[in-house]
Amino acid sequence: MRDAEEFDALYAACAGRIVGHVYLLTGNLSEAEDAAAEAFMRAWQRWQTVREADSPEAWVRRVASRIAVSSWRKALNRMRAHHRAVVEQSVPGLSEDHVALLQALRRLSADERRAVVLYHLNDLSVAEVAAEMQRPTGTVKSYLARGRRAMAGMLTEEHQEGASHG
Repeated sequence: MRDAEEFDALYAACAGRIVGHVYLLTGNLSEAEDAAAEAFMRAWQRWQTVREADSPEAWVRRVASRIAVSSWRKALNRMRAHHRAVVEQSVPGLSEDHVALLQALRRLSADERRAVVLYHLNDLSVAEVAAEMQRPTGTVKSYLARGRRAMAGMLTEEHQEGASHG
């Protein structure tokens, strides 16, 4: 019973953050929810190992991120195979600022996007981001600097374009 109680406590404490993290990586809420659910299922199957991890939440977040990336790669390969046009997705209820942020995040490299999301939106320290990404702290700092610089340029461009059209 203790296992179920511990697992339930982990789920209650961090499921929303993990879905939010994956959503920011993918821009698709449904995919984020599916990846998080799959990651929690895997965590439960390996609970004896996961519970002993330095951060079970980080373990689940890492697995959910990998599932989302794998899903994205499969979808991309299907699209290429079928030569389909990319269809823009819109998420109802998001403000223009949220949409601009998601579009800017999508333009970053996968590593830059992951570092920015973990650091700025999940409030992890550089050291925690480095541990989760399994990269040196200097590399993470570089990802963050490049990602912020690129996003600042993109968000400034979009703001200026919006002001000139309004």
